[in-house]
Amino acid sequence: MKRPYGPGADPTGWLRQYHRPPLEGPTLVVFPHAGGSATGYYTLSQALCGAAEVLNVQYPGRQDRLGERCIDDIGEMADRVVEALLPRAGRPLVLFGHSLGSIVAYEVALRLESLHPGRAPIGVIVSGRPAAAIHLSRGLSLLEDEALASSISDLAGTPPELLADKDLMAAVLPSLRADFKAAESYRGAAGTRVSCPLYAYSGAQDHNVPREGLLRWSEHTSAEFTVRFFEGGHFYLQSQEPEVARALASDLHTLTRTALLTPTH
Repeated sequence: MKRPYGPGADPTGWLRQYHRPPLEGPTLVVFPHAGGSATGYYTLSQALCGAAEVLNVQYPGRQDRLGERCIDDIGEMADRVVEALLPRAGRPLVLFGHSLGSIVAYEVALRLESLHPGRAPIGVIVSGRPAAAIHLSRGLSLLEDEALASSISDLAGTPPELLADKDLMAAVLPSLRADFKAAESYRGAAGTRVSCPLYAYSGAQDHNVPREGLLRWSEHTSAEFTVRFFEGGHFYLQSQEPEVARALASDLHTLTRTALLTPTH
């Protein structure tokens, strides 16, 4: 288990900070995919720790939160993350989420803008999911355990040795099922939008994210919208991590510079 960086300890249990942050720069909050964990984005945090204070979200029901109740509602997830973020004032805030994490990040941004404008993000970066207004449901949360395990194998995001370990899978499947239920029951309200720039990332060969679905994220911002494609499928983040880290560092720099020049931030 990767140990959090000491001064970054979070009493709510929702945030992990693994690396010493730079003296200046934004805070980047990373929201994992369904079944994912904070440690799964450890190396990305390591690659970006010179550009931002990186906080990885840890959903309940996994790893060091294994004994906690899994949450199967996107709204509740977003509410809890907002509560965890509010005490951490001082740096400009950017939210980055992959797949399930995209809609959690988006909902967190909406809540911060409407309820806590002083902590509104300066940018949202979504990845690996069509726009929030598009309802997605493949019924994965209703599958039997074996079929559910097979479905995540098809996405190529889970190590084969984990899939072959029945004890580990028994521990992982409840949180995975809850995450899928949260994603499948989510209905992002059409017409909702953030006022900050929104960037959309995707794997060029990700068949789960049609190009037109990704481009519809433009409907969810009243500011700048940018799209980036990377080689790979749904988990291009793993195979293209150095390139993704470079893109994130560049976009963090752009978002921070833009926010400094914008009177509303």
